Amino acid sequence: MDFDRRRMLTGSAGVGAIALAGLVARPAASSAAASSAAAIPAGGKLPTAPNGSADKIAGDEKYWTQVAKHFEMTDATVNFENGYFGANPTNVRTAYAKATARIQEENSWFMRRDFGKEVSAVRERIAAELGCSVDEIAVTRGATEALQALIGGYNKLAPGDAVAYADLDYDSMQYAMNWLRERRGVEVIRTAIPEPATRQSVLDYYERLLADNPKIKLLLLTHVSHRTGLVPPIAEISEMAAARGVDTVVDAAHSWGQLDFNVADLKSPFIGFNLHKWIGAPLGVGFLYIRKDRLADIDRHFADEDYGVNDVRSRIHTGTANSANLLAVPAALDFHRAVGAANKQARLRLLRDRWVHQVLDVPNLQILTPEDPGMYGALTSFRIQGNTTSAQSTAITKYLSDEWGVFTVRRGGVERGEVVRVTPALYNTMEDADLFARALRAAAAKF
Repeated sequence: MDFDRRRMLTGSAGVGAIALAGLVARPAASSAAASSAAAIPAGGKLPTAPNGSADKIAGDEKYWTQVAKHFEMTDATVNFENGYFGANPTNVRTAYAKATARIQEENSWFMRRDFGKEVSAVRERIAAELGCSVDEIAVTRGATEALQALIGGYNKLAPGDAVAYADLDYDSMQYAMNWLRERRGVEVIRTAIPEPATRQSVLDYYERLLADNPKIKLLLLTHVSHRTGLVPPIAEISEMAAARGVDTVVDAAHSWGQLDFNVADLKSPFIGFNLHKWIGAPLGVGFLYIRKDRLADIDRHFADEDYGVNDVRSRIHTGTANSANLLAVPAALDFHRAVGAANKQARLRLLRDRWVHQVLDVPNLQILTPEDPGMYGALTSFRIQGNTTSAQSTAITKYLSDEWGVFTVRRGGVERGEVVRVTPALYNTMEDADLFARALRAAAAKF
């Protein structure tokens, strides 16, 4: 069913079919970004946050309406699947377009003369924002590439050692950990984080994992799970592991820009980051972090010789890649800083709370993140009781999209069954969250 027909149905006959206890669908045009208000001109003035605490600013709807105008989004759906990648604000789109034009017009003359200097400046900017040294980071095409280089290059393993990961870790990172069985001759341990999760139950889980498996030397951790949105206490787990002589590699693909932190907060020597998710840079850019005193523990990437053995950039070699996206990173960081990391975190949590707190009383609905604000950000998944297969979760997402105009996505790989992921962004509104809460109540009654 195309969207125009669906909107006609939900606006007339379809309303009667899906109305439950007074629930009525509303068209997807609820998104502030799709409002008829004039958009901010390309490259226009960045948003200026009002004075006050982050929690107070999070509820300032007038301010967030202005922020939303910096995003040019379709009104075809209410997009609650912003975990795939982040929409670029207009200043980033402008910077990317200018960089693309410059690369095409100046061609190799620019790329061979000036590009390296500009990339160095981008690295310095990233390092300054993250709170680390520029010689601790190297740019990549995303967190997957960064983490593959860190996991595959980790050279402190010997046959008979063990490595471990959990069900909520990202698929590609699980594959890389599995590969260490062949590459390094180690045992690979896969376990599952308990449900329902609490801060203490997660800490207890990792304590038991390490105590029961003393051969573990490398532990994969995920700062924000792409499957459920769970935010484990990474710093405590990293320190717990280090006390046993276990190194951690942290997948921060979803966290920087969604949560307010700097690199030292994670207490891990090896971290992979995305810039095209919650920082809002164009697709295909991220970076790896190796704490300065641990560089020797990661092999040079395919014996790279472009950079010296003591240069972190020798730990990743991607060849010729999209260059304009990297040159647009400063614009993304400008927008991120203008809005404010703490303000973003508070707003995203508030959007999440808005829909979650309206459905906590639904008996057959399981929310996969605890109500501890330190253990979630924007991203949260749910499961309707009895719907644990791919086909069932796909049917739920289709219903939410076709009948309610809200786009979500199924996620597999969770030990106890499939989930549906819900991820608002800064351009979403409280009305979007209210609509989704009504849609979810209807879905829980239907499935």
